[in-house]
Amino acid sequence: MKSILHAIAGSIAFITILVFFSATVIVELGGDPAAIARVKAAIVQGLWLLIPALMLTGASGFALARGRSGRLLAAKQRRMPFIAGNGLLILLPAALLLDSWAAAGQLDGMFYTVQAVELLAGAVNLTLMGLNIRDGVRLRATR
Repeated sequence: MKSILHAIAGSIAFITILVFFSATVIVELGGDPAAIARVKAAIVQGLWLLIPALMLTGASGFALARGRSGRLLAAKQRRMPFIAGNGLLILLPAALLLDSWAAAGQLDGMFYTVQAVELLAGAVNLTLMGLNIRDGVRLRATR
């Protein structure tokens, strides 16, 4: 049951970040300032789904790892501080800041600099989370 909960929560978190990332890229390529502001506001609203999903993924992952060891598990555990730190120190503040600036119509060089950092951090987290998903599937197969 814990492994199912972990997989569902992790999938929700990954897909949510992927949607945030995709929506940002799409609106930046063809959206007007009002559309950009709507996407930024929707991302902040979506944090109410993402943050609990990430917390549940972490908690269930720690519970599943208890008493286990191995190369795949160690790799997943090494990635987690980077995923969490990236989210808490870059992605969350950037989402809140970009939402505020977009709502105020402040789509200037600073906005796009922070946007670029957010996209890079998001790509890193999607990559690390994808690797954790891959290793989680492999771990499940070895049980």
